[in-house]
Amino acid sequence: MERDSFTSRVTSFFKKDIPPADIEGFLAICGYVSGRYDVAEDFIRLREEIDQQEHAMAKRAEDERVHIYYLALPPSVFVSVGTQIRTNVYDGSCTNRVVIEKPFGHDLESSRELSREIGSLFAEDEIYRIDHYLGKEMVKNILALRFANVFYEAVWNRHYISNVQITFKEPFGTEGRGGYFDEFGIIRDVMQNHLLQVLSIVAMHQPQSLRSEDIRDRKTEVLRRILPIQLEDTLLGQYVGTRDGSKPGYKDDDTVPKGSMTPTFAQCVLHVDNDRWRGVPWVIKAGKALDEAKMVIRIQFKDMPNALFPNLARNELVLQVSPKEAVYIKTIVKEPGLSTNLAMSELDLSYHKRYQDVKIPDAYATLILDVLNGDHSNFVRSDELDEAWRIFTPLLHQIDSDQVIPLPYEYGSRGPKGVDEFATERAGYKLTSREYHWQPKSATGKL
Repeated sequence: MERDSFTSRVTSFFKKDIPPADIEGFLAICGYVSGRYDVAEDFIRLREEIDQQEHAMAKRAEDERVHIYYLALPPSVFVSVGTQIRTNVYDGSCTNRVVIEKPFGHDLESSRELSREIGSLFAEDEIYRIDHYLGKEMVKNILALRFANVFYEAVWNRHYISNVQITFKEPFGTEGRGGYFDEFGIIRDVMQNHLLQVLSIVAMHQPQSLRSEDIRDRKTEVLRRILPIQLEDTLLGQYVGTRDGSKPGYKDDDTVPKGSMTPTFAQCVLHVDNDRWRGVPWVIKAGKALDEAKMVIRIQFKDMPNALFPNLARNELVLQVSPKEAVYIKTIVKEPGLSTNLAMSELDLSYHKRYQDVKIPDAYATLILDVLNGDHSNFVRSDELDEAWRIFTPLLHQIDSDQVIPLPYEYGSRGPKGVDEFATERAGYKLTSREYHWQPKSATGKL
C-alpha cells in the first residue's frame, strides 16, 4: 500500500462531523512505511521515518519523547515483530511502550511461552496488553459505583447477593470470518478475556488506591481465588440457519471447516473461593447470532428474610455496558391508587437521558489516551493473564479431548434450549417475570 492509499483508507474512518482542517492537520503529522514482519531493512526504514518526524516537529533534546508501538497484528508474528523493533527501532534514550492486541496465547502453556518471549524483549512496565472492554464507560464506572457509594459496598457480598450474571450477546454470526473464529471459539474469543476481566472488577476487594498497580493487584488476587471451571457447569451451543433460510448457520460459512464442533455460544458457572463470595455463583454467558446486541452485568440479591410481603420478586442491580449505557435497580413498589398490590419498577439512570450533552468516548480512544499517559490501570498484567488461562485451560482441553458436541440454536434466538433453566438450576437465578421488561426512557423522559 502506497502513501495515497494509506491516506484514503485513514480518511474513510473519520466521522462526518470532523472539520476538514482538522483532518488535514492530522494527516500532515502522519508518516507511512510499508514493510515485512521479519525484514530488518524495513524496520530500519521505520526508525528513519520516526527520526524524521521528530526532527520535523523540532523536538528538543530535553523534551520527554515517547515511542508507542501498537501491534495490531496476528499473534503468530508478535515475537518476530517485537524482535525487529527491539533490535532496529527501539530507542533507549526515550520512553518506549508496546501495545499488544488479544489473543494472548491459546491456552496456559502457549500464553506463558508468549509472555516469556515478549518479556525477554520489553520490560513489563513497557507492555500494554489491551482489552478494549476495560475502556468501556460502564466498566470503568464500576469502581465509582462500588467504592464511592456506601449503600452498594455494604451489600456487596455473599450475605446479600444470590448470584451474578455477566452476559455478552452479538446479533450477527461469523459473516465470512469463520476461519479465524474457528481457531479460537467463543470461550477464547470473549469469555477468557473480556468477561473475566469484568468479573474481576465486580468481585475484587477495594484497592489501597487508584494507582494502576493497586487496582491490578486486587484483580489478580480475586482471579487466584476462582476455581477451574467444570464441564458440568458449562453449556455449549453452535448456531444453525433460520428455518426460512434467510440467515445461514455457522457451518454454512465457507471459511468454517466442515464438521466443526467449535462453540459459538457458551454459558459457564464460576465460583470465587473467598470470604466475600463463597457460595455465590457467577454466570458468564457469550454468544454469536443471538437475538440482540447487548453487554450487561446483572447482580441479583437474595430473597427478603421475612414474610411480610410473600412471593416477592428479587431486587437486581443491572449495569448495561452496551449498546446504551445505563444503571438501574429493580425495585418493589406499591401500585398507585387504592390497591395494595405490589409491582416491579426501577430506579433508572440512563446515560443518554441524564448526560444528553456529554459525548462518551470510544473504548479504544480511552485506552490509547491511557497509553499516552502511561496509565496501566485498564490493561492486563502478565500474572492476571496467567490466572485467566489457569481458570479456563482445563475446560478447553476437556472440550477438545472429549469432542463435546455443542447444542444447536437458531440464528437470532436467545441461545440453545435450556439456557434459562441452566442459570436457574446451576446458579439459583430467579427470573423476575415474563411480563416485566425494562424500557429505558428517552431524553424527553418518555418511553
